[in-house]
Amino acid sequence: MPSTPRPLRKLGFLTIGLFDPADPARGHESTLEIIELGERLGFDSAWVRHRHLQYGISSPVAVLAAASQRTRRIELGTAVIPLGWDNPLRLAEDLATVDVLSGGRLNPGVSVGPPMHFEQVKDALYPDTADVEDFSYERVRRLLDLVRGKPASDFSGTEGFETFSDVVQPHSPGLGRRLWYGGGSLGSARWAGEHGMNFLTSSVVKAEGPDGPWDFAEIQLSLVREFRARHPDGEGARVSQGLVVIPTDSASEEQRARYVAYAAKRLPRTASPQGPGRLLFAPDLVGRSEEIAERLRAHAAFREVDEVAFALPFTFEHEDYVQILTDMATKLGPALGWQPRG
Repeated sequence: MPSTPRPLRKLGFLTIGLFDPADPARGHESTLEIIELGERLGFDSAWVRHRHLQYGISSPVAVLAAASQRTRRIELGTAVIPLGWDNPLRLAEDLATVDVLSGGRLNPGVSVGPPMHFEQVKDALYPDTADVEDFSYERVRRLLDLVRGKPASDFSGTEGFETFSDVVQPHSPGLGRRLWYGGGSLGSARWAGEHGMNFLTSSVVKAEGPDGPWDFAEIQLSLVREFRARHPDGEGARVSQGLVVIPTDSASEEQRARYVAYAAKRLPRTASPQGPGRLLFAPDLVGRSEEIAERLRAHAAFREVDEVAFALPFTFEHEDYVQILTDMATKLGPALGWQPRG
């Protein structure tokens, strides 16, 4: 562990964008308002989760296109797009378009693996190719190549009145260095580093060893170090940490009680690895900003990063998110050495 933590350089937040199926427009508007608030508070980045066939954001690229026209400075990210649901060529076009519209502020995060509940959805998603679809890292490599300007076609030139390009258009030159991989295993950290991506590490990691000890912070630290050891930029490679953090400085008594109950309900899953994937969850951090800052400064992985995208809880109300973000920007961030952007 270093003698001192890295100064916190970038403060971001992550939201799921839940909505009522009877009124989806209101939920999406709430998400956009939260992103606008984040910009006013000086946050460096706002990230949206991705949920298919649920009551959350199913099309983060579309949502961030809207956000790009309602903000001017804040970076906009996805955490993460599960590539098993997408065609890399079409996604590359969408990402480049939104990056151009935003003035180069897009930070797309992706992951791989079969779509959730694949057996139930494959006939709708890939009716003719389900058995041959490749859900490995190769799918990410295809996206990387296309975003970074490698040819997608062996044809270019003029045909009649139309001009064709052999690379994805529009091409946004800086986007290739702003692609993130969301991973929780040593293999993911290694692959992301070797392919020059940035690395998103969240409140979930994989317990590689079957017998423990299961220390979340130490496992996450090993991912950060493995990633940087493999990345061309070494110690300068970008890593963002995404724990669930709930400051209560300006919360009402009712809000504090609800936040504590939320965290307590989720605490048992942090005691040991969960499920066949041996997933280990970090405890949610709830309390006054100085208390949370002290816990973070003692967190082995937090000490190695200078960017965070603290996750907002899934099921809270709009007013709760306003309070939490305000306390993050005005209390917690400064307690960690961060200063809001103007």
